[in-house]
This record gives sequence, structure tokens and C-alpha cells, in this order.
Amino acid sequence: MVSALPLQGVQHLHDLEPTRGEFEQAVFAGLAQPRKSLPCKFFYDAAGSALFDRICELPEYYPTRTELGILRRRAGEMAALLGAGAGVVEFGSGSAAKVGLILEQLEQPSLYVPVDISRGHLLAGAAALARAFPGLRVAPVCADYTQAFELPAAARTLPGRLAGFFPGSTIGNFTPGEARRFLAQTRRTLGRGAVMIVGVDLRKDAAVLEAAYDDAAGVTAAFNLNLLQRINRELGGSFDLSAFRHCARWNAAESRVEMHLLSRRAQRVRIGARHFDFAEGESIHTENSYKYTPEGFRMLASAAGYEPLECWTDPHQLFSVHALQAR
Repeated sequence: MVSALPLQGVQHLHDLEPTRGEFEQAVFAGLAQPRKSLPCKFFYDAAGSALFDRICELPEYYPTRTELGILRRRAGEMAALLGAGAGVVEFGSGSAAKVGLILEQLEQPSLYVPVDISRGHLLAGAAALARAFPGLRVAPVCADYTQAFELPAAARTLPGRLAGFFPGSTIGNFTPGEARRFLAQTRRTLGRGAVMIVGVDLRKDAAVLEAAYDDAAGVTAAFNLNLLQRINRELGGSFDLSAFRHCARWNAAESRVEMHLLSRRAQRVRIGARHFDFAEGESIHTENSYKYTPEGFRMLASAAGYEPLECWTDPHQLFSVHALQAR
């Protein structure tokens, strides 16, 4: 579905937001497994997106400020790789706070395509970006960017090359196999010769990692529990949020931080006409965040059909931003 938008500077919204039925199907499938899980892409309703914006400002959550520091120092180099007249597709744009650092360094950027699963957050970010860059075409796409989707027609008639932008270490939410397949999909979407810029979190001390995903103020816990609240609101669920607690732990063998919701007691939860039983201490696995070495991520990108171009890091080697070129 394509809908007109009454937002100054923003072109048509390409609306491919997942349906209620798709959400319900994913929830039922995940909770029916012996080891219960829920897809992390459904964190980002309006409330979840707002909570994630708060997470990015927390003192424990180093990825956002570290990546922003790299972008501020290196955006000119990134823009030089893209060239004049480039268009930028941001996968999982959210508030679109980071892409402006690259856009302001580009020579005559021709198009910005933010892609996000949360329609309200997407439109707010697109409108803010359009105000900041009044001469830039902004064409938002509401879609699950982990699935194949069609770019707006304007992306096929650019004066320069098409580039992808995937910041925030979101690539870590995929297993390595899923990350490789996702990158291969972006290569097909963007086309031969495109540049893809990806934020990648690095391996580091377990205490630093676990604090980043279990902050003292409890914002990440609220973000995790909001997924149950969304099920209650949209699918007629009966989750008692006080009967679950947030847990984040480092899995060194898998090189990932895991987020879980642990049942505080034995209980039965209804969702629509179905029921799901939980034992005391039983987990709903809601998110993984894989951590890489620079060399390890370059190997993964190469397997997905990209040629590694550059890797920028911060002085403390907490985070990295990679530039890749589609073969």
C-alpha cells in the first residue's frame, strides 16, 4: 500500500508494515517452542521505539555515543567513498539521528530512503530529516527490512550511486548466518557497486557488555517487558508484567549478549484463544547481540558478496564502522 503524507519535504510513504496476523503468527510460533522465544523486530512499536531512544542516552550504553564519535570524525571519508549525487537507504532508520552526519558531508545528495518497521517513528524521523535538509528528497518505506522489499522508483534514477547505511550494531541481532544472508539481500537491493556502511560492536569485557544491556535505571528492562505489553494490547494477551523479570547475560562461547524475560513463578498466560504455560525460572529469549572482531566481520561481509573497503574504530576499540562495496 502507498499512502500520501501531509508532511512537508517528505514524499509518499511506501507502507509494507507487518500485519497483526503476521505478528500473531510469529508470537504463537515462538512461544510454542520448547525454548520459548520472540522476534526482537517486534520490540519497535511506538512505545518500544521511544524507550530505545532513551537507552541510547544511558551512561552504560556505549554503542550510540561511540559510533557517533566515529561518524563525526570520519563522515567526510565516508562521503568521499559515496561520491556526488548519492542516494542513501537507511535500514532500520528509527529517529534518523546518525545519517545526517553523512548527508551533510555529501556533495549534492539526491535521495534519502529511511526504512523502518515502526510507522510513527519512521514518519517523525523522516520529517525531521526533511526539515534539516530542505533540498533533499525523502521517501520513507515502512517495512520489515529483514525481508525483501521494493525501493521507491526514485532510487532507480539517481545521478550518483546508491548507498546503504545500517548503524547502531543492529547487525549483531542476527546470527552470523542470518547476518550474511541479510547483507547479501542488501547487496541485491542496492545493486552492483553500491557502498554499504555498517556499525558493528566489538568483543570486550563481559561486565561492560552486560551493563550496557541491563542499566541501573531499568530502561532496558522496560524496553524488554514492553514486548509483553504489546502482545497484551494488540493480541489480547494476559501477561502480568510483574510476573516476569529482565535478564541480560554474556554468552562467551557464542560471542553474544542474550536478553531474556524470566518467569518469576509457574503460570499460564492466555493470548486470544490460546494458552501458554511457564515454569518458574523459564525464559523467553527475546534478543541476541553478537559481538565481532574487525577481521571476523570482514570475513562475514566478504562471504555475503561485499568487498571490505575501510574499517574505522574509536581509540578504546569499543566499536567499529565498516565500509563495504558490493561485488
